[in-house]
Amino acid sequence: MLNKFKISNLFNFKSKSGLPAIIANTGWLFADRVLRMGVSLVVGVWVARYLGVQQYGLFNYAIAFVSLFNPLANLGLDSVVIRDLVRTPLDRDKILGTVFWLKLIGGIAALLLTVGCILLFHKERDMTVWFVAILAAGGIFQAFDTIDLWFQSQVQSKYTVIVKNIAFIIIALSKITLITLKAPLIGFVIISTVEIALGALGLYLIYIFKNKSHSLWNWDFPIAKNILKESWPLIFSSFAILIYMKIDQIMLGEMLGNDAVGIYSAATRVSEMFYFIPMALASSVSPAIFAAKEVSETLYYQRLKKFISFMFLVALTICVPISFLSWIIINTLFGSSYADAGSVLSIHIWASLFVFLGVAISPWFITENLNHIAMYRTVLGAITNILLNLWLIPKYSGLGAAIATLISYAVSDFFSNAVHPKTRKIFKIEVHSILFFGS
Repeated sequence: MLNKFKISNLFNFKSKSGLPAIIANTGWLFADRVLRMGVSLVVGVWVARYLGVQQYGLFNYAIAFVSLFNPLANLGLDSVVIRDLVRTPLDRDKILGTVFWLKLIGGIAALLLTVGCILLFHKERDMTVWFVAILAAGGIFQAFDTIDLWFQSQVQSKYTVIVKNIAFIIIALSKITLITLKAPLIGFVIISTVEIALGALGLYLIYIFKNKSHSLWNWDFPIAKNILKESWPLIFSSFAILIYMKIDQIMLGEMLGNDAVGIYSAATRVSEMFYFIPMALASSVSPAIFAAKEVSETLYYQRLKKFISFMFLVALTICVPISFLSWIIINTLFGSSYADAGSVLSIHIWASLFVFLGVAISPWFITENLNHIAMYRTVLGAITNILLNLWLIPKYSGLGAAIATLISYAVSDFFSNAVHPKTRKIFKIEVHSILFFGS
């Protein structure tokens, strides 16, 4: 009777409970991402056609460079904070306030470091420096994403979906206006940072409206110390993840020029637009997996296996058709000037398979307090990607970068789990879940 009671009350969050809350929350997240995927694809393709391969490549080079330093702004705190909010909801104000200030400090540090590094690499002080500086300023406003963590922990993502999509639609319309007015590239750079600022303002207003409280800004040093102590491996993991997600574009730009970056970016825009799916699923399902650990190991691993199986099947349904139709997709969307991106997309899309698997097992690493091992896995993937890029890009250009990305994702998110004694268990679970669909 005790287990039945615990299971039936497993998801008694403040707002909703159980499976209906998870389904509703996932629905809102998917609605958000489907809207963003559709609009951003249409507007993004329009922008790519308008800017042309060279300027589109420069734009994406700047975005990739800034992305390398984003972990300083995010601090790898998100999953840890959501878990703590689920476990200790009474400490909400202290947790959120502390995380906000940590992220704000991190955002300022990321801005300074990004600008310093781009000045070091581009001593000629060309427009690339200005583009990077403007985009990096957006990291400061990401501190307000702390509010989103609260709504995620309460399985109430609809509120953040609404406010962020208002900002997103405003910016999408602004980009169309810029194209109509034949604006220069810097206009698109500025508007990208404005979107983050608008989203931050919306999050703050909705938090005040829902909670009737301004106490988000409380600081608690012991909480800050404990969170940073646990999350520092996630910070380095985030660095490593972004290295093997974005270093290919930077290396293509440095080795072959902005045209190569433009071609490659067209392929990755299609490939990476599906990455929202595992993130949306994980943000809704992870609280259930965290809570199941408190009930029983059996329930905990049952849910984990089913989640892995489901993610694998979803990934396959995306990778197979996209790979075979890649040339048609690229020519239809971007035009003949981007035709070389078809072969890149046919390879790069398969990295999604390992992205889905990596996200599926991330709750296990957090629950088992193995974040330090997750860091080693991602560092291994980053090193693999850099070495393979050095070898393959000079020979095969963007196609070589896509092959390097696929192999590095496979190494980091799957095969590396077979190496360490503490992760062999999850590797066996992954293989079993893939072969037997979570049974």
